[in-house]
Amino acid sequence: MSEQIDNRKYRKDVIKQIISELHKGKSVNEVKKQFEEAFEGVSAMEISEAEQALISEGLPITEVQRLCDVHASVFKGSIEEIHQPTDASEIPGHPANIIKRENRFIEKLVDTHIKPNLLSLINKETIKNLKHALDELATNDIHYLRKENLLFPYMEKYGITGPPKVMWGVDDDIRSQIKQAISLISSKKFTVTELQEKVAALTEKVTEMIFKEENIMLPMLLETLTQDEWIKIADESSEIGYLIDRIPVWSPSSENEMTVEKEKTEPGIITLPSGVLRINELVGMLDTLPFDITFVDKDDIVKYFSQGTERIFPRTKAIIGRNVSNCHPPASVHIVQKIVEDFKSGKKDHEDFWINMGGKLVYIRYFAVRNKDSEYLGVLEVTQNIKPIQEITGEKRLMSE
Repeated sequence: MSEQIDNRKYRKDVIKQIISELHKGKSVNEVKKQFEEAFEGVSAMEISEAEQALISEGLPITEVQRLCDVHASVFKGSIEEIHQPTDASEIPGHPANIIKRENRFIEKLVDTHIKPNLLSLINKETIKNLKHALDELATNDIHYLRKENLLFPYMEKYGITGPPKVMWGVDDDIRSQIKQAISLISSKKFTVTELQEKVAALTEKVTEMIFKEENIMLPMLLETLTQDEWIKIADESSEIGYLIDRIPVWSPSSENEMTVEKEKTEPGIITLPSGVLRINELVGMLDTLPFDITFVDKDDIVKYFSQGTERIFPRTKAIIGRNVSNCHPPASVHIVQKIVEDFKSGKKDHEDFWINMGGKLVYIRYFAVRNKDSEYLGVLEVTQNIKPIQEITGEKRLMSE
């Protein structure tokens, strides 16, 4: 029996069985007992492999996501025993350390501003304080965006595809629950019990996500990523921003620093059918366009995005080479896949969407890119805030002073 328990495949199969039994309706206590009898400890990577195997076998990501909080409580003890804080995550300014510092910020917000007001909803002042705290909690979107756009691409690069999809779905659940709680308070049409239950469920999910990030995601990344890859993540993190202030500068030792080939001082020439441009001219021209563009090739791989000064959605260089389906939340990825499918089949040549977001009216357009022989080359996404255009009235025939 000991030989079986030491066998990695056997352990993975048992984990899969436990998750499946939870899905079939077994109680947490029943599964926890089975888990404790089978293992003395289990690694985060094995949990990841079990989830990915279930997804590969056809279990919908949403089902794994639904089980995520349940099996996290089952696996919690063993993960904590194996994955003690690593040196890298304690280095000031290291991306892993920033994730943990931001999590401490979120925990403090929950423990000192949300929960106390939640337990004493007796007057307008405590409700006002709770709404203010929830508004501040909504800023953790920056934390999730950096994780989704910088860390997930590297996990996918190393074949860790299941956990990012599940975690992204939970991130979106948290975003939605924060909005619902704020909306409920603003409506002034709620009972104390209703609000307490909604916010309590939210804080529990937020706390569980902190656990998953630090005991599942970060150990995987720290075990897998190279120093060079962490440096790239650190360099691009400012593109999205941080949840906390005063981010230390991380300076890896010189012998470990990434060697980057510098651009040649004289850029090359690109000859196009209708003209000739230097690389710096082309880059400058594309980045000056009053909208964001992203190109995905015929194999659904992200190949390019412009880097204008006013981006609408975050983009980092980590998405280059990433499958476009992995660049969208699980809840909307089916829409992207349908657009690409229609473009490839020739059923459609474009698709448009528009959404209200933070005072902007964001116009998102997708175009099928084809060559002169109508062969499909990829998809061009064009995103623009058209609210200022909608507000134009009359005429303007003279230059501004």
